[in-house]
Amino acid sequence: MHVWSPTSLQEAAKAGVINVLDMHGVEQYQGMLKAFKDSTNYANYFVAGAAATTPEGHGTQYGFPTPTLTKPEEAKQFISDRVAAKVDYIKIIVEPWKKTLSHETVKALIDEAHKQNKVVVVHISKVDDAHKVLNNNANGLVHIWWDELLSEDKLQQLSKEKNFFVIPTLLTSIKATAGIKQGNPNAVFLSEKQMKSEVKRLYDAGVPILAGTDPPNMQINYGTDLHKELILLSEAGIPTIDILKGATSIPVKRFKLGKKGMIKEGYIADLILIDGNPLKEINDIGNINTVWKAGKKVSLK
Repeated sequence: MHVWSPTSLQEAAKAGVINVLDMHGVEQYQGMLKAFKDSTNYANYFVAGAAATTPEGHGTQYGFPTPTLTKPEEAKQFISDRVAAKVDYIKIIVEPWKKTLSHETVKALIDEAHKQNKVVVVHISKVDDAHKVLNNNANGLVHIWWDELLSEDKLQQLSKEKNFFVIPTLLTSIKATAGIKQGNPNAVFLSEKQMKSEVKRLYDAGVPILAGTDPPNMQINYGTDLHKELILLSEAGIPTIDILKGATSIPVKRFKLGKKGMIKEGYIADLILIDGNPLKEINDIGNINTVWKAGKKVSLK
């Protein structure tokens, strides 16, 4: 997500989205939003701080100050600055529809972040960029690629040699590609069916699939639209138990968020009571009866 207001953390909590991971923003403002972590009616807030991008690159167009870099030699200072800002993980942007970072710089960022014991996720939209950043040891991708199918040999190579996860953001990807095609009918993207198929291929190859939505992009909300993402993952053919794990325990493990995400002795009691059984009918995930954050009831009004 990209959070700009405490009300977004409220919206998330009401939908049972108790832990929110911000992927790019203003570090000073993020620090203020983190203060809501002890308030029952607001989601916990984890941040990447400022995402790594290049001057005039994606992430610089939104009107807020964004630190940038241009070459591998600047990676150490960039990561040091994020660590000083107390980020929880590192986000890198590789988006060639604007100016973008070289893969040499991306590799330097990944290597330096790992030296600082930080998980690294990379924004991509093209399959070749996905393949390169994963071979350079990115921990995860945020977004599924839009341009063409991943070859079977590359999928098998990655799944055997690398340990990574993917947050497909299918809801965003489907809406974004449809919107671009409205303005440019000649644009060529994977179809919704193909994007879902790519997610299923990753899953079948043993790659963990995590749930995420990327609001406020495409006017996606901070709460119940995550339920829509889970339904899209179901339509892609992911077994329901693994969809639910991808929205609870797996993100916690992959992002090293502590004792969360499972109903287990000694873990924080972030819980959702559902009228129905999402294991049998994924659409029941929206039938929320009660939400608890750290054992206290969240107000759903």
